[in-house]
Amino acid sequence: MDSYRKNDNPFKGSYKTLESLVDRISDVFQCPVTIEDANHRLLAYSKHSEETDQARIQTIIGRRVPEKVINSLWKNNILPKINRTDDPVRIPHIEEVGLGDRIAIAIHKNDDILGYIWALEVEKKFTDEDFSLFKLAAQAVKNQLLPIKGQQNETDEGMKDFFWQLLTGTIHSKKEVRDKFAEFHILPPTRFSVVVLQFHESITQENQQQISYLLLTTQQLKIIFHVIDEREVILLTGPYKDEISERHLTTFIEEFISHMKKRFNIESIAGGCGTIFEDYLEVERSYQEALTVLQSKKRFPEEAARLLSYQRLGIYRYLDIVLAKNRLEKYENHSLKKLKQYDLEHHTQLFQTLETYLNFDSNMNEAAKALHIHLNTLSYRLKRIAEIGEVNLRDAFQKVALFIDLKLEQLQEKERL
Repeated sequence: MDSYRKNDNPFKGSYKTLESLVDRISDVFQCPVTIEDANHRLLAYSKHSEETDQARIQTIIGRRVPEKVINSLWKNNILPKINRTDDPVRIPHIEEVGLGDRIAIAIHKNDDILGYIWALEVEKKFTDEDFSLFKLAAQAVKNQLLPIKGQQNETDEGMKDFFWQLLTGTIHSKKEVRDKFAEFHILPPTRFSVVVLQFHESITQENQQQISYLLLTTQQLKIIFHVIDEREVILLTGPYKDEISERHLTTFIEEFISHMKKRFNIESIAGGCGTIFEDYLEVERSYQEALTVLQSKKRFPEEAARLLSYQRLGIYRYLDIVLAKNRLEKYENHSLKKLKQYDLEHHTQLFQTLETYLNFDSNMNEAAKALHIHLNTLSYRLKRIAEIGEVNLRDAFQKVALFIDLKLEQLQEKERL
């Protein structure tokens, strides 16, 4: 490295490609170097000797940093430290994810991160003088990344417009869909689903950066497109590798919510996904299904809290249809009406008892715990419910009908508020 230090800046000059620049940086520091974008996708890497680490090898093979490495860097508070400063940061080895000793620097433009430089400490430690040179290398890389960032922004806007066309069903031809994907050089996965993530408050510019980071670093699903609409993040997802299943979708939603909370202190996010389809003209349908999941979670925050998939909504899919039919026919459940009237006159809790009992799928022990009453008390109340409401709680069909009508009662009560 000493031969380069005779010059003020060994990275001056123009570079035709990032590859030529990363090789220059590697020559100066005599170590393996990689350049990544802000979402840890590999942009360029230098040659390396046999003395490298598993994390670097996996990054080069997969063209992005493995998710387990990213998660480890967050858990150990390393990435937040790198992101907060313009100075290089020394990173000790993390054996469980195959990460050797290295230094890293974030490349900033104002408050935005354009990318990162990582350099392995193979034969000897970097000195303070090396750290000063590393900042000059970061400036040279920044000059290369700025034009790339501008071109990417233009492409992103066109992709968002196309995605909105799919979401709103304004494209009616499969050929037009194929042509649009080809225009953006995207090979559409054979199967897809729409995922919607709903925030409690409007999504800020800072939130957008955090969201984009998580979406582009996840390896649970392939994020084909994403758009942000006030409080919602709408995603078109496909399989990351070979297959996409409901479990892949729900795991992704759970981990996204968890990461937003742990890494960025953002809570109260709800998520839902539509059915997995093969025909891209069905994007609108999958989108509306995901919105139905979110609507059910809003209407029934306790009962539907764990529901993430349209395929798991059960009776919540039919409530609007049944409610419309009931209103048309002016239908009223006489058993529930009698129980409510009895409670009002005698200051009892038979209506609530029935609702809790059915919510726990007729599990006496769980229902008694939820109601904070003895099992014998619950048994007595159920007997009175059967007598006053003239219902047979051993008849599955009657219980299902009562359960649906109870949910409709809840729904109408919330509409009146």
